[in-house]
Amino acid sequence: MEKINKTNAARLLDRAKIRYQLIPYTVDPDNLAATHVAEELGEDIRCVFKTLVLKGERRGHFVCVVPGDCEVDLKKAAKAAGDKKAEMIHVKELLPLTGYIRGGCSPIGMKKPFPTFFHSTAADYPEIYVSAGQRGLQIRIAPADLIGYVGATVADLVKEEESGEEAEA
Repeated sequence: MEKINKTNAARLLDRAKIRYQLIPYTVDPDNLAATHVAEELGEDIRCVFKTLVLKGERRGHFVCVVPGDCEVDLKKAAKAAGDKKAEMIHVKELLPLTGYIRGGCSPIGMKKPFPTFFHSTAADYPEIYVSAGQRGLQIRIAPADLIGYVGATVADLVKEEESGEEAEA
């Protein structure tokens, strides 16, 4: 079996003595969507979480970790962060701000700690997946361990599904 090189996020979890597993997957550079990641992993999209960075109107940057098939609700996210308004940061701001690239942004080990919020459904699963800090590698971890480690708050962060419409799978 091929050795998986540990990422900074994995080393931080090791140092904190938190159990996790690194799970590689095949990257499609033309499709960085969480739905593709879930398909590659053979997992339910609802337990594959994506890490999004937002900027609040007054309080600055914060992180939202939401199920891969959901869209963050900017009003709910701003409220969770104690702000009136929030917007997604531009992709070109991601690397200098967090140290991570699009498709490889982990809630663990950003350049500096930001307030972090997990969507409430994370607690519904014994394990969830988040990026390990690079494309092609996910961390499978108990949500309570991850939420505790990054000092996150659990909140309702996603848009409600439109009635009669299915989420994209």
